[in-house]
Formats: sequence, C-alpha cells, structure tokens
Amino acid sequence: MRAAASRGAGHGCTLRAMTAAASGSATPELPVRACFHPPEGALRVDLSPEEISRALADPKGLVWVDIHADGRDEGELVLRDIFHFHPLTIDDCYNTLIDPPKVDDYGDYLFIIVHNVVYDAELQRLSTNELNLFVGANYVVSVHRSPVRAVEEVRRWALQETPVLQRGPGFLAHSLIDVVVDDLHPVVEAIDDQVAAVEERVIERPEQATLQEVLRLKRNAQRLRRSITPQRDVENRFARGEYPRLIPPEAIMYFRDIYDHTVRVAETIESVRDLADGALNTYLSSVNNRINEVMKTLAIVAVVFLPLTLIASIYGTNFEDTFPAYGWGPGFAGMMVTMVVIGVALLAFFRWRRWF
Repeated sequence: MRAAASRGAGHGCTLRAMTAAASGSATPELPVRACFHPPEGALRVDLSPEEISRALADPKGLVWVDIHADGRDEGELVLRDIFHFHPLTIDDCYNTLIDPPKVDDYGDYLFIIVHNVVYDAELQRLSTNELNLFVGANYVVSVHRSPVRAVEEVRRWALQETPVLQRGPGFLAHSLIDVVVDDLHPVVEAIDDQVAAVEERVIERPEQATLQEVLRLKRNAQRLRRSITPQRDVENRFARGEYPRLIPPEAIMYFRDIYDHTVRVAETIESVRDLADGALNTYLSSVNNRINEVMKTLAIVAVVFLPLTLIASIYGTNFEDTFPAYGWGPGFAGMMVTMVVIGVALLAFFRWRRWF
C-alpha cells in the first residue's frame, strides 16, 4: 500500500533541469527554494529568508526549504541563522564525502541521511547522491549537493496542490524517502539483467573485455549494498515508531511500507552479488578449461613427435661402419614408414583412451 501523501497526479516527472534542457532553456537550480503551506489559504513559494522566519512562527503551517549545497554561502546562513541547526549536521551537509545513511535525534528535530542512487546502464556507472533531511515540528529542510529526483518529484506534487504538504512534516519526509527507495528498483533490475546477460557471454566467449564487465557489475553491486544496508536500518527505526514526537503514529504504517520495499531491494542485490560471483567463477572456469584444452593438444603433439625425433636423431649419428642398415638403399623410406606407423599408433591409442 502506498501513502496518499506520496502520490500525486502524473508519476512520470523528470528533473526540472532535464525538462529545461528538453525545452531548450537551461535554468540553473536556485540555491535555496522555500515554500509554506499555511493552515488555511494557498501555497506560498519562493520565500525570502525573512518570510521563512515568519512562517516558522506559525506552528500549524508547514515550511519546506530545499537547499542545493553547491556553495556554503546562502544555504549555510539559512541552516545556521534561521533554523539554528547543530554545526555537526551542517558540516555533514556540506562535506564532500558521502556519509552513510543514518538518523540522529537532536531533540527538536531529526537529522536524516539517505542515499539517492543514479545508474548509467550504458556505461555501467553507479553514482550516489546524499540527501540530507531536517525534520522538525512544522518544517522539513532538504539539502543535497547534486540534483535529486525525489525532491523535484515531491515539489511538483506540492505545486499541484496535492495533499503532500497538508499532512505534516512526517508525511513530507516519508514522501521524499519513498521516491528515493522507489528509484532503487530500476537500478537493481538493470544490474540484474546485465549480470544475466554477461553470464551467457562468459560461457560463449570468455574474453578479457567480458571479465572487465563482470568486475564492474560486481563492484556496482557491492557499492549498492553498502548504501542499502544502513538505509534499511534507518527506515526500520521509523517503522518501529522510535520518534513519536516528530513522526505521528498514523505515518508509521507508511514507513513500514518503505522498509518492506527496501528489504526486497536488499534481498535482490544480495542475489545479484551471488550471480556476479557466479559469473566470475564461470569465467575463471572457462579460461581454465581453454588452457587445459590447449595444454592437452600441445602434450599430444609433443608425445607424438617425441619418438619420431628420437628415430631421426639416432639416424643422424653418422657411424657408417658400425650402425646397422646405415648403407641400406631403401633405409630412408623404411625410417619414414616407421615414423608414420608410430605416430598413427600413438594417435589411435590416445583416441582409444579418450584423451581427445
């Protein structure tokens, strides 16, 4: 079951930057975008810092501030001077390293980190974007360094006057995390399909390029697992209702739904890792089999030519007075016939033993 708060009209929304690029006008993302849904009245968007402060004074409304953390100037001022967040959380938002998913309770608000995963199936390149969420009594602040589809999708729902902002900050946080988890499914399915395809190529053509592809897929599966496992634990804490003061009881069942989806994704990625390991082992076995076939062929050739070389070397000793049949006229023809008979006999023996 899906939360009504996390579904609006028109599922197939793309990032605003993609839409702008498609229309021929590349509009850069604003560093701070704020909207306010009052208890009564229409949604207010593009609030100034002063308007954000006044909106926060209304305990019955909901303020959503989205910060593109490309630079620290404007966004950091909002986090520090308006919301008065802890400096450690602000540093986590602007840290260039990708922090693992987690949730920290700071009393008046929750600080949440989830991972948004983007996968380029053509290049087999997996990238992870960090989405930071501050969830308070009447506000949600989202901070990210790269564009995140979940933010654009939920913002589109909000601008369409869907109930996503009318049910409180807990449901808004659920909507953002829900879209992030939904975006994991096509990534895992794409990697799964590629592993299955490369497994067939490994059997048919165990080449060096195939090995590189297997290693890339295995590495992507491992990176995805490192993101999903702690994220599953974060969602499990919400599903157990550990934060009743900020996450209302009626929202817990929706977080349980997210947790169930994440568990299924985690199980699928474990299966993908096993398939990638199996493909790697299949490649190594195929290469070893080819090496064995080559070595067997070379061994047969060496064994066949060994007695022939022995006979030729004996007759090359040039002791005419003592060597038997050295002056015999048809001796060369007899030697060649002997070589052919020995070679054919050896090949027949190897075939009889089924060595090739």
